[in-house]
Amino acid sequence: MTLYGVGLGPGESDLVTVRGKRVLENADVVYSPGRLSRSVALEHVPEERIGDLEFPMTRDEETLRTAWKAAAAEIAPNAREGDVAFVTLGDPNVYSTFGHLRRTLEAFHPDVDLEIVPGVSAVTAFATALGVEIEAGAGLSLREAADGTAPTGPDRMILFKVTDAPATHEGLLDAGYDVTYGRRLFMEQGETLVTDDPSELADRDYYTLAYAERRDLEVESATAVFTQDGDSAVDPNDDESASDDERE
Repeated sequence: MTLYGVGLGPGESDLVTVRGKRVLENADVVYSPGRLSRSVALEHVPEERIGDLEFPMTRDEETLRTAWKAAAAEIAPNAREGDVAFVTLGDPNVYSTFGHLRRTLEAFHPDVDLEIVPGVSAVTAFATALGVEIEAGAGLSLREAADGTAPTGPDRMILFKVTDAPATHEGLLDAGYDVTYGRRLFMEQGETLVTDDPSELADRDYYTLAYAERRDLEVESATAVFTQDGDSAVDPNDDESASDDERE
């Protein structure tokens, strides 16, 4: 018998993977840690098989540990006797609440078998929504940017939890980045918004992301030299562009 950590994807019910859908349909109980994940799960699971879990909105570590211990104590017996699932938006191993449950089970219920079903993460969904291509060889960093944080360093970053976009924007501009924001992308709940104006995001929303790219970044892909007719834009008669064999 197994506990499945199932990634639901960014929020639209038809972005759940085929494997995730199959696990949800066959699970004896499907546990949800919040309203948004519950609403997606309900597209695939009847309500009587949903097990709701309550987690306090606090940063107090002792309170959170107590809540996760209680959740693990409820889930573990069912996972020993049958197949159960714990759902989370995005992917269970990428900035996910599932990590807290996994570590708690490992500490207090190590006999529970565990399997991860990956989901479409906010990273790939965000890049798709913005039309951003992270080409081969490019560097990309994932960072959190809650409460106005403006992390810097890499040439490209995708920032999670941008809850104070104006403050984050100011810090990133000063550090030499151009920034685009997306809110509730590929989500059925709430208004989807894509903008480079942080004033449009003055109200805090946990489901806001940002793509930051250094303003002076120069990228030339191998295919950038092709013209519309498919020929190389480089003059083949140019000595500097000729191959070694041609020069000989």
